[in-house]
Amino acid sequence: MDVLKIATAGSVDDGKSTLIGRLLYDTKSLTTDKLEAIEKTSKQKGYDYLDLSLATDGLVAEREQGITIDVAHIYFSTAKKSFIIADTPGHVEYTRNMVTGASTSQAAIILIDARKGVIEQTSRHFFIANLLRVKEVVVAINKMDLVDFSEDRYNAIKADFEELMQKRDYEEQKITCIPVSALKGDNVVNTSEQTPWYHGPTLLEHLEALDMAAVSNSGTPRFPVQYVIRPKTKDFHDFRGFAGKVYGGILNVGDEVVALPSQTRSKIKAIYVYNQQCESAARRSSVTITLEDEINVSRGDMLVKANDLPRIEKEFTATISWMDQKQLQPGTTYVLQHGIRKVLAKVATIHHRIRPDYSGIDEGANALEMNDIAQVSFKLNKPIFCDAFKKHRTNGSFILIDSQSNNTVGAGFIQ
Repeated sequence: MDVLKIATAGSVDDGKSTLIGRLLYDTKSLTTDKLEAIEKTSKQKGYDYLDLSLATDGLVAEREQGITIDVAHIYFSTAKKSFIIADTPGHVEYTRNMVTGASTSQAAIILIDARKGVIEQTSRHFFIANLLRVKEVVVAINKMDLVDFSEDRYNAIKADFEELMQKRDYEEQKITCIPVSALKGDNVVNTSEQTPWYHGPTLLEHLEALDMAAVSNSGTPRFPVQYVIRPKTKDFHDFRGFAGKVYGGILNVGDEVVALPSQTRSKIKAIYVYNQQCESAARRSSVTITLEDEINVSRGDMLVKANDLPRIEKEFTATISWMDQKQLQPGTTYVLQHGIRKVLAKVATIHHRIRPDYSGIDEGANALEMNDIAQVSFKLNKPIFCDAFKKHRTNGSFILIDSQSNNTVGAGFIQ
C-alpha cells in the first residue's frame, strides 16, 4: 500500500491538531482508550464537544496551553492509502520544526482561519513548502462554521492565496483549496451539507486520490553504500555485495554504473532483497547489489548510472535553516552529513538572510540566529557527490552537526 507523508502548517489556533484529530476520529483510527481519554478531558474542561486536538498534542505543555510545540508524527490508514502526518508548530519561533516536518513530505496542508484570512504566517508556511519543493499543497480554509459557511469569504481567501502563489519559484507545485470545519467535521472526511456551493472532494478524498508518482521528487537513481557484505561462508565464500537504499529512480540488472569517488565503472550483476534475487530495485527500496567487476567500493561511496553523474563538490552554496541557539558564524567548522557520508565543512560566507514571508532578503548578515534561513557557502575537506535540491531532494540535502555537542544544528539545501 502507498504511504503518503504530509506536513501540516498554520498559524496559532488555526486548528491543525483538531483537523488531524478529526481525520483520526472520522476514519475510526483512534483506539478505545485514547477516545475515552479525550472524552474525559473534554468534559473536565467543560466542553460540550470532543476536543480532538488532544489526539495529537502529546506534551504536557501542549495540553496545558492548547498549542503545538514539537513535531508529532501520526500514523493512520484507510482502505486506499497509508498516511504519516507531521503535526508541526505554527509559532514563528518554531519555524525550524516546520522545516524538519516538511523535509521528507510529499504533500503539505496549510490551514487558514476563515475569519483571519491570509496572514504573515501563511506566507511563511507557503515559503517553506516552496523552499522544500513539496509538490502538493492543500489549502484548508478552516473554521468555515464561524463565518456561516460563506462562499464569498471562501472565494476571497482563495483569491488572496492565489496572489501569494505568484511569488513562488517552484512551478511544479499544485495548489488545491478546500473549505472545512475541523471542529464540526465538514469536508474533512465526509461531504458537508453546509457547503452546497463547493463541488470538490473532501480533504481525505483528495489525499487518497493523489498519484504517488506525481507527488514524489523522483530524480535519478543514487545508491549510497551503507555496508559492504562479505559473508565468507561456505555457500557465499566469494560473495561481495553492497547494501544500501535506492534514492531517486530505478536500478536494473545490467545497468552500467560508476562508483564514486574512484569513478571506476562496472555493471550491476545481481540485485538482492534479503536472499531473493530481483531484476530491478525501485525507489526507496533497501537492497544489496553485486557488480560484475572487482572494483574498490567502500561505505560512504556512491553508485550511480554511468550516463547520469552527480556533481562532485568540495565547495558549494546552499540555503540553510539554522536550528541551534548558538550562532552560525563565518569561519566555524561543522560536521556535514550528506546521506551517510560525513565530511568537515567550514562556513566560508553568509551571503544574505532570507525573510521567509516573501518580503525580501537582508544583506550583510554576519551571523545566523535560531530559526534564520540564509544563503551560505561552504568549503569541505573531502568532496561529496550531490545534486541541486530542486532536482533531487534526497541527494541535494544535508545536515550540520556540532562536533562538540553532537547536536544537529542546521539543515541545508544545495543550490
